[in-house]
Amino acid sequence: QVHLVQSGGGLVQAGGSLRLSCAASGRTFSSYAMGWFRQAPGKEREFVAVISGSGGSTLYADSVKGRFTCSRDNAKNTVYLQMNSLKAEDTAVYYCAACRMYDSSLTPRSVYEYAYWGQGTQVTVSS
Repeated sequence: QVHLVQSGGGLVQAGGSLRLSCAASGRTFSSYAMGWFRQAPGKEREFVAVISGSGGSTLYADSVKGRFTCSRDNAKNTVYLQMNSLKAEDTAVYYCAACRMYDSSLTPRSVYEYAYWGQGTQVTVSS
């Protein structure tokens, strides 16, 4: 069982930056790939980024590539999403999620692969 608690988010002007954090409980954090997803009003939850359990691999959605950076600190059981050059279309509720992986290099992208979810945090980008 993994419990995820998110922090960060808020209101920012277009072009600004925000950092989201997601702290996990448990002693096997490095066994979990950690993903970030977002959901805008009236839309389905979509993949944003993922980092492998080892931290050696990351994948990003094309819409955020080059602007967002996902990182993790396994000693602190925490994953981060640094969001730069924010756009109005980045406005959404952002969720972190954990996926138990037996290969620490894998980076799952499907929402259906993740069993544990954070509470969500609102990110609003004003244009």
